[in-house]
Amino acid sequence: MNITINGKICACEEGEFLLEVARRNGIQIPTLCHHPALAGQGCCRVCLVEVDEGRGPKIVVSCVYPIQRECVVETESERVRRERGMVLALLRKRAPDSPRIAALCRIYQAPELPRLTAAETGKCILCGLCVRACAELSVGAISTVNRGVLKEIATPYHEASPVCVGCGACASVCPTQAIPVAEMEDTRTIWGKTFQLIHCAHCGNVIGTREELEMAARRSGQEPETLCERCRKAATAQILAGVYGD
Repeated sequence: MNITINGKICACEEGEFLLEVARRNGIQIPTLCHHPALAGQGCCRVCLVEVDEGRGPKIVVSCVYPIQRECVVETESERVRRERGMVLALLRKRAPDSPRIAALCRIYQAPELPRLTAAETGKCILCGLCVRACAELSVGAISTVNRGVLKEIATPYHEASPVCVGCGACASVCPTQAIPVAEMEDTRTIWGKTFQLIHCAHCGNVIGTREELEMAARRSGQEPETLCERCRKAATAQILAGVYGD
């Protein structure tokens, strides 16, 4: 199947999400809540595009819009830019301290919306990526709490979580750098809890926190890792070279 994006013919499979097809063909659509390892969010609405399947153009969320038939897509039409700017204006009210949102607001000339009250501070847009990353990749130490204007991401009772392993998966997927992580030579502090960092026995690079490595060892049924990925691959290559010769 072929679709047309910004005048470019793009091959795709039925059911593929529009955002994936666009990016595969070098067409960039801005996103905030999308992450390839945690697909299917569709929360931030920044990836809006205009689609015409023969019955007139409509605005869709490209990261969760499955292609069902041939269509014509515009990612930067006047209508798209106007509606994307409005979405970003609302996100700026929620996260006034986010440089990334501020930059996108400038690009899309987001209106100021003076009648709406902005949060005093903050970078979080409540996209939920961090909660999903912690639940699916780690231990589920954080969650969405409260409702309405008080809604936020936090540990239980805003105290140091007894199950958090300090892996930093939540911070790594956050699109607005809303989760502070303080890392020193031998420690990492996140969510009010400080963890000891373990260094690679060969090169000295950080592998992870002690709790993170112990968790991985329990899940794999092996001993905690002592080498970083690069050194581990090098060691494996040396072993194979010794077994099979040069």
